[in-house]
Amino acid sequence: MNAVAGHRQVLDVAVAVLQRADGRVLLAQRPAGKPWEGYWEFPGGKIEPGEAVEQALARELHEELGVDPDRVYPWVTQEYAYPEKRVRLHFYRVRAWHGQLHGREGQDMSWENPAAVNIGPLLPANDKVLRALCLPSIYAITDARKYGEAEFMQRLKTALEKGVRLIQVREHDMSPEQLESFARRVVELAHEHDARVLVNGDEALARRCGADGVHLPSEKLMRMKQRPGSRMWAASCHDAAELAQAAAMEADFVVLSPVLPTPTHPDAAGMGWEKYAALVKNYPVPVYALGGMKPELLDTAMRHGAHGISLLSGIW
Repeated sequence: MNAVAGHRQVLDVAVAVLQRADGRVLLAQRPAGKPWEGYWEFPGGKIEPGEAVEQALARELHEELGVDPDRVYPWVTQEYAYPEKRVRLHFYRVRAWHGQLHGREGQDMSWENPAAVNIGPLLPANDKVLRALCLPSIYAITDARKYGEAEFMQRLKTALEKGVRLIQVREHDMSPEQLESFARRVVELAHEHDARVLVNGDEALARRCGADGVHLPSEKLMRMKQRPGSRMWAASCHDAAELAQAAAMEADFVVLSPVLPTPTHPDAAGMGWEKYAALVKNYPVPVYALGGMKPELLDTAMRHGAHGISLLSGIW
């Protein structure tokens, strides 16, 4: 807690995103007499000197809500400057806990859909977090080259019916005309299932086919001077420099790869989970793990700081 920003010490805070199986998250109202009283926030509190984030999180949950966490995943870390102080918020997702949940400080609580919060006012630092919580845990990449377009569209329909809600159109072998036609079909089918689509590398194409945004490869990311005009954008990253650029440009999310060996690159070892965790530690943007991923690795990825996993061959 010795970092200084604008000559002000940064206060480190552990923040718990308690999330039920239906996706709703717990928000609590700040009690009377505290700064920003009446505002709604995620539960949490100051990290004491020498205290690990996970320890602070468990202590705050017990003191504020009377529960103890069972399944805790490191997630994003964001800084925010309030008029009176600057805080570094270490968000952890808590998917399981035990104890009788209740406001031990007399605070009101509410389970809210991150996409449509019905209470307020919210602490201003929570806007980005709520948007990030709307991202699904699976980010699927199209693979029409492997299956052929007709067969792939059938597999896409099946995946959407099973719950896939975020898709990247990435088909490097298609002609521009074929790619645009294919992207339009993917977007139309995805939107019928309330899923979002990003088009790889081409913001103009994304707009023409009605996609929700663009996904930039790392070489385009590193040449960026300003963020794209798309309402949603992501980027591919492979190292700390690319991650830093994506954060500086305020990407909605990034994909970090390769984590494990893949069928297409069996000789490439991948960075492994330890290096992945080190790269994404205290990162402000949600990160998907890519490379050798399978649905059954989702929990492993989340334990190492991932928002979710990105799949090519493992999803269709």
